[in-house]
Amino acid sequence: MLAETMSKLLTTEQLNSFKTLGYVAPIRIMTAEQALALRQRLEEYESQTGGPLSGALRHKTHLLFKGLNDLVRQEKILDAIEDLYGENILCWTTNFFIKEASDPKFVSWHQDSTYWGLSKPDVVTAWVALTESNETNGAMQVIPGTHLSDQIPHRDTFSENNLLTRGQEVAVEVDQAKAVSINLHPGEMSLHHVRLIHGSPPNASNDRRIGFAIRYIPTYVRQVEGEDSATLVRGVDTFNTFEHEPRPTRDLDPEFVAMHTAIAERSAAILYKGTGVASYNESTGKLRGG
Repeated sequence: MLAETMSKLLTTEQLNSFKTLGYVAPIRIMTAEQALALRQRLEEYESQTGGPLSGALRHKTHLLFKGLNDLVRQEKILDAIEDLYGENILCWTTNFFIKEASDPKFVSWHQDSTYWGLSKPDVVTAWVALTESNETNGAMQVIPGTHLSDQIPHRDTFSENNLLTRGQEVAVEVDQAKAVSINLHPGEMSLHHVRLIHGSPPNASNDRRIGFAIRYIPTYVRQVEGEDSATLVRGVDTFNTFEHEPRPTRDLDPEFVAMHTAIAERSAAILYKGTGVASYNESTGKLRGG
């Protein structure tokens, strides 16, 4: 349920938007220069390793890079999450959504909650733009108000160009005439509810589109499909149903790289339960059969 105390960041209008429409945007949480610095650190790593960030490295990346771990703890972001779900907050996971220039990759219409195994739909994504995100380069689109529905059945497509791990899509007709494009400038974020139907088209521009999705939950939410971990970013956790993840002090600390690998494999078992798929395919950035 949504928090009902005096808000720290979100206006009454924004709180109402999240409640009735399922999203809020845009919210500036850092400067364009700060967003560019995060992009440059990402691309510096990609240059050193010879290619775009892929596979498990696109998930829970805040455990590998200090700047991203600082971002999931950023005060403005957490103030907004606290306005929605109270002061005791876990960062459950993070995901890079990177669309290369003139690339056919897309995200199908889906609800985030489908395969996450979380006990309640009290989950919000802070989608942080590290580049421009607009209609030309494949901005996220939402169907307002669909978060008020219960969990909708999905079908797995495993489509090659679908950025979702299972290529999952809602198994109902989506009225695309109702779609709203969430246009963001670098350093802005959107917030969306875990059951809001959303997706995004390919990037038709000549530059990358980079978004960093941070998934937050109040500490009373549980993982019901297996052992799981999360990062306590504000308040206290009296429930202790998630293993608490430590905070990196430097980029790509070998101990954290090993921990990240183990966490990624454990997460794969939850996300792909029932499919016979168990580990990440490093070339596609998806999971592969075990």
